[in-house]
Amino acid sequence: MKTGTPILLLIIFFCLTSSSCFSQNKVTKTDQSINYKTGSPADWPKDQDAVAAAPKNHKILLENENVRVLQVTLKPGEVEPVHHHQWHSVLYIQSAGDFIDRDGAGNVIFDTRTLKTPLKFPMTMWKDPEAPHSVENLSKTISLRLIRVEMKK
Repeated sequence: MKTGTPILLLIIFFCLTSSSCFSQNKVTKTDQSINYKTGSPADWPKDQDAVAAAPKNHKILLENENVRVLQVTLKPGEVEPVHHHQWHSVLYIQSAGDFIDRDGAGNVIFDTRTLKTPLKFPMTMWKDPEAPHSVENLSKTISLRLIRVEMKK
């Protein structure tokens, strides 16, 4: 078993059996001031599913009828292709420097450089389905690494 596997399994268990996930003993939710586009995931292009559109960045670790677990990686300076996430999910962000998230049209919807206090990693957060978007890793030295647990039901 690889190092970190027991932690991943514990996170998956926690998130599937509780209504919230915790980061440093606090509930962390998506900041509603972030201008993420919403809509009906059924209307989003199937070829823009994260695994189909950005396979270099999204690796399936486990998938069944209930859940899909992805390992997501962006190297320093990398921009991932536009993609979406059709299911609610939990993100366990292991490492990241500054990054920008843009919607499918290229408009900035989140830029870590505008935060009053820097994000602290690792951190865990809940995400609603995400319409087509693309993340750019602005760091010259730190890879953005996270585990995304997508709830299919």
